[in-house]
Amino acid sequence: MKVGIIGSGDVAKALGSGFLKHGHQVMLGTRTPAKLAEWKNANPTGLTGTFADTAGFAELVVLAVKGTAAEEALREAGAENLKGKTVIDATNPIEDAPPSNGVLKFFTGPNESLMEKLQTAFPQANFVKAFNSVGNTRMVNPSFKEGKPTMFLCGRDDQAKASVARILDQFGWETADMGGPEAARAIEPLCMLWCIPGFLRDEWTHAFKLLR
Repeated sequence: MKVGIIGSGDVAKALGSGFLKHGHQVMLGTRTPAKLAEWKNANPTGLTGTFADTAGFAELVVLAVKGTAAEEALREAGAENLKGKTVIDATNPIEDAPPSNGVLKFFTGPNESLMEKLQTAFPQANFVKAFNSVGNTRMVNPSFKEGKPTMFLCGRDDQAKASVARILDQFGWETADMGGPEAARAIEPLCMLWCIPGFLRDEWTHAFKLLR
């Protein structure tokens, strides 16, 4: 599959390397190509380009930018380039402010989510929330003695969610489908919960597990 990742930070690079590892074609989109020079040297088959290049190249799009920049990045990618495509939304609505006692501040309220805002702004794409509740070092084939961790996902389109679930299976996760876009109101704050041990105790290697 051709995977276009909009972003050039640690999450984008980790997922880009993961998709390459599993046999996909990958392009990372960036405004600053120099930020990807080291990644490109380590992944010579990986491609880089603008946001629009990346979205046009992609069969599957991954949005991996700061939440504050998410809508603008998608506008640069181009609505036409996103039309009909699955967009994995790995973003979180984190304010540009320090945490309070380890708790991040969000710019969304309890009855809204960033993914819902993006889905409304780009109605011809199919957003699926995933990869937002774990650190970049554990996104691809994480190893835990307790077994596979759980990735919570949601979105409006069942086929899009099924395609993301297959990728998560490749990447060593079990999935828990939480339903429609409104579920992102609960899934995005998992980022807050995940980060608390990191900020308070410098623990950044855990993941969530749903027990049934």
